[in-house]
Amino acid sequence: MSEAIIAQTRELDAADPLGQFRGEFILPGDIVYLDGNSLGALPRRTPEAMRRAVEEEWGQGLIRSWNEAGWFEMGARVGGKIAPLIGAHPHEVIACDSTSVNLFKLIAAGLQMRPGRNVVLSEPGNFPTDLYMIEGLERQGLASRRLAEREKLAKALDEDVAVLMLTHAHYKTGELFDMKALTEAAHRAGALVLWDLSHSTGALPVDLAGAKADFAVGCGYKYLCGGPGAPAFAYVAERHHAALAQPLTGWFGHARPFVFSDDYEGAPGIEQLQCGTSPILGLTALEVGVDLIAEIGVRRLHTKSQALSEFFLQCLAELGIDLELVSPAASHARGSQLSFRHDEAYSICQALIARGVIGDFRDPDILRLGFAPAYLRFEDMATAAMQLAQVLAQEEWRSEDIGRRATVT
Repeated sequence: MSEAIIAQTRELDAADPLGQFRGEFILPGDIVYLDGNSLGALPRRTPEAMRRAVEEEWGQGLIRSWNEAGWFEMGARVGGKIAPLIGAHPHEVIACDSTSVNLFKLIAAGLQMRPGRNVVLSEPGNFPTDLYMIEGLERQGLASRRLAEREKLAKALDEDVAVLMLTHAHYKTGELFDMKALTEAAHRAGALVLWDLSHSTGALPVDLAGAKADFAVGCGYKYLCGGPGAPAFAYVAERHHAALAQPLTGWFGHARPFVFSDDYEGAPGIEQLQCGTSPILGLTALEVGVDLIAEIGVRRLHTKSQALSEFFLQCLAELGIDLELVSPAASHARGSQLSFRHDEAYSICQALIARGVIGDFRDPDILRLGFAPAYLRFEDMATAAMQLAQVLAQEEWRSEDIGRRATVT
């Protein structure tokens, strides 16, 4: 790599207004971590928060901590903190359950709110769990799944569609949908819209209110750095609260849970989306990550993410690497990632990991590199590009000891 690029790397890191926040995360010193879009790094404040929750609130407070430590209100409190990150009001967001469970609840609620319609429209290649949740309702005779390529979605909206369900930033390519335009198109057709924000929240600005979105979900373990299996969140626009009736009528979503009635009465607002007892330890870790991302600021994170990805592409060009980019070329049209197609993407990914550059692979041929701007440096971009160049030049991906296997992240 040229001295000019190396000098530019140093200048960019020295001028980075977010550079100070790298120290807020625990990262192995010999690793370039480009998989924060699967599992965010550990915030330095999280272990102490977890220690306090375990040793003091649970260990000493015992059951009293449901009141004294605010455990009862934790799902609503954390949801309220997520709300500004996605352009919502605090009382429209709740942190609870998993993304999959929240998808199921909101798809079912949307179907009930559109009697006479049973089609849930999405795109082929959407994240599997999103499509599986539609299929689950289809098996019960409650829904009919329809898939249309993204350029044909607007035309696929007809009088049978109850819910349009899409992922804002595609998990493989990072390509963004025009949230406002598609939401308007769905509303003109009489349908509701459910957005999956799992690859958007904490990485780029989202304005659910401005787009007049109906529902949204998202996970807590990617850019929000809530830890593996962190609770997810769900959003319902206030205008739908009165009509909302989710199918998983667990006791934590009851209007008066401690009356212990035999009959279910849903809480009047977003709280009815809760089902079982809140996972307090998971919410504790998630709250730390949400607070930190809010402190840094989503718009600043997005600006840096775009700069990181553009610099990475610049480094690849400098090194003469010509991989097929399947993410949109324009940074404003993609999420916080770059994805490349190669027949040996899996083996290349494994060779990079062996060299200390952790990205990930998406079947069948996608090398996906995520840019979590809260803790990545421009130096990391140059290092990753150089390691990728060496893997390709030395054809390490042809090594017989790098076998193809399934990945779970």
